[in-house]
Amino acid sequence: MNVSDARSLPSIAQEDLRRKAIKAFVSGTKQIDIAKILGVTRQAVGRWVAAYRREGTKALKAKKRGRPKKGALLPWQAAQIAKAIIDHHPEQLKLPFCLWTREAVAQLVEKRFGIQLSIWTIGRYLARWEFTPQKPIRQAYEKNPEAVRQWLEEKYPAICTLAKREKARIYWGDEMGLRSDHATGRSYGKRGNTPVIPGTGQRFHCSMISAITNRGRLNFMVFKNRFTTKVFLEFLNRLRKQNRHKIFLIVDNHPVHRSVKVKRWVENNSDHICLFFLPSYSPELNPDELLNQDVKSNAVGRRRAKNQLELMRNTRGYLRSRQRQPHIVKKYFHGKHVSYAAA
Repeated sequence: MNVSDARSLPSIAQEDLRRKAIKAFVSGTKQIDIAKILGVTRQAVGRWVAAYRREGTKALKAKKRGRPKKGALLPWQAAQIAKAIIDHHPEQLKLPFCLWTREAVAQLVEKRFGIQLSIWTIGRYLARWEFTPQKPIRQAYEKNPEAVRQWLEEKYPAICTLAKREKARIYWGDEMGLRSDHATGRSYGKRGNTPVIPGTGQRFHCSMISAITNRGRLNFMVFKNRFTTKVFLEFLNRLRKQNRHKIFLIVDNHPVHRSVKVKRWVENNSDHICLFFLPSYSPELNPDELLNQDVKSNAVGRRRAKNQLELMRNTRGYLRSRQRQPHIVKKYFHGKHVSYAAA
């Protein structure tokens, strides 16, 4: 006798088989004989009988098969979860996570609605809501949203108006350190065998300071030691000599920028340079940060300098190439948080 796989049958046919098997079992027919009569396995009959003993005739009914199309959340519940992810961090909702992972979303669903969903179901929901895994932007607790609003709506527009009246160029400045062991990007390799990149075991560094405009101008200085008042004043002198126009330089609140010596120098050279300061803890508002990322990724992270001089030479060479590409410098102002400075 050929034994058929009952799983390949339609749901209604499976229900009919189960009912016939249980009817025969209740009438006293042995399970092995029921299997032979119905053309199914002895194990299948055993499972049906066990389910019947636990749940009664309810266990015999046909059930929907396949992956559920709408999941277990109602539309209004799904909307609440999506809004919670957008408006809050997990910690704010008293969840033991710092990032929104599938596990964190699953716990939020269970906490709010008492519904348990697998991480794969949560992943399908997130895809349906157009959420994607992304590297989050770090934001300091000390950041003042009101100060940012005033900068965007009041202070920066006032700087633009004043610059137009005085025919000044608006520069955005920043400085950063560069390390020899900085790495970025990925390299292909066989699964389970992480690629090895040769490089010196010595650690060395240099620093750079730069200033850019939304018209594609780039000025920079690369130096060996840390950023000090003396270094900043040297850069300001260079910037003044390299421009015939008056300069409005926008920088962050680094202690060097606000030092007494810098303040005195700016007062003595107010016909040539004026300093303006971004809101505290708001680096995302500075387009020059995108130049920093570009340099770290392409001038340092993808090249292997053997010593400090080579690191400085690579950095200078890359920045000089960017000076000859004003269209790329302009693109630094197209970022989401700095587009306000593009015009």
